[in-house]
Amino acid sequence: MTTAPTTDRVALVRAIATQHLADRGALMPVLHDVVEELGHVAREDVEAIADVLNLSVAEVHGVVTFYKDFRTEPAPAHAVALCRGEACQSVGAEALYAETRDRAADLGADVEVDEVFCLGNCALGPSGTLDGRLHGRLSRERITSLTEGWR
Repeated sequence: MTTAPTTDRVALVRAIATQHLADRGALMPVLHDVVEELGHVAREDVEAIADVLNLSVAEVHGVVTFYKDFRTEPAPAHAVALCRGEACQSVGAEALYAETRDRAADLGADVEVDEVFCLGNCALGPSGTLDGRLHGRLSRERITSLTEGWR
C-alpha cells in the first residue's frame, strides 16, 4: 500500500492554505479552493488546513459540515436537484422529489438526488437540474427519459 497520493494531497492542501495565510477570514477561501482543486474536503485536508491556519480541527470540521457546498466525499457521477419551493410544490414537486429519492437506484449506480429551494424557473415547475442543466415541467417519466444514458 502506498501513501503517496495522500501525502501529495496533503501537500497540495497545505500549499493552498498557505496562499491564503495573509487573508482575513482565510478559511472559506481555502475550503472553496480545495473543493475546486480536489473535488471534496477529506479528513486529512481538515487537519492540514487547521494546522496551517492555526485553527482547531473542530473549527474547520464545523465549517465544512455546516455548508452544503463543502463535500467530505467525492461527488457522484450524476446529480439530480429538484426544486421544493412553493411554486414548484404547488404543481407536485414534493411528491416528485420523494418518489425520485425512493427510486434513485433505478437512475443509476452513482446518482445523488438532492433538493433546492428555487431555481427561478417557477412558471415551468416542477423544475430541477440534472447534471447541472436546468429542466422544467419534470415528471417521473421525463426524469427517466433524461437519465436514460446514466445506466
